[in-house]
Amino acid sequence: MLSRAAAVLAPVLGRLTVTREVVTAVPPGTVFAANHDSLADPVVVLAALRHLGVEPAVMATAGLWRLPLLRGALTHEGHIPVHRRSARAADALDAAAEALAGGRHVLIYGEGGLPDRRDVTPGPPEPFRTGLARLVALSGALVVPVGHVGARRIASGSRAKQLAGAVSSPLRRPHFHVHVGPPLRLPTDAEHATTLAHAAVSAAWAGAVRALGERRAGLAR
Repeated sequence: MLSRAAAVLAPVLGRLTVTREVVTAVPPGTVFAANHDSLADPVVVLAALRHLGVEPAVMATAGLWRLPLLRGALTHEGHIPVHRRSARAADALDAAAEALAGGRHVLIYGEGGLPDRRDVTPGPPEPFRTGLARLVALSGALVVPVGHVGARRIASGSRAKQLAGAVSSPLRRPHFHVHVGPPLRLPTDAEHATTLAHAAVSAAWAGAVRALGERRAGLAR
């Protein structure tokens, strides 16, 4: 449901384009690691991945499961609540490893939260937490880096600004772009794996920035 809803909602909110460096299909049970800079970016990322034939289980903040309209759908579809900064945080990694073992793709945000910025300017991925590296160590899964830019023009800043941005987005038609990088195998050492994963997602983000800049330049001609 989330991937289908995102695919419908993204073109309403703005103009989405997608590029990727590898055209072959990834194997079942792959981890997709994306940068996280806006409450709106799951819509952008899920819509882009569905365009590529991927509908992942999403590792998302457990607070979403407290919303009555979402709780049942999230649970039914196998999405994974993350209880940040609590004794239950490790449960999400076990659930994600189980989903991967069953052949399901998993989407994780390596930063583990949103940046503390209020402007709409895109910024590179902030330092990653070790959750992604620990998940790969548990599962042995391949990792595909995903970089995106433009979602902050849908929602960023204070709650009032985010609401106003989401409401006005269909009229403003902002551009957003998702770039999918080449798959990689991470080492078992958590620190080294975290560094490599952050570099790969940062490179994918830079690819998205370049692609969006080229697209805007083309439209301006």
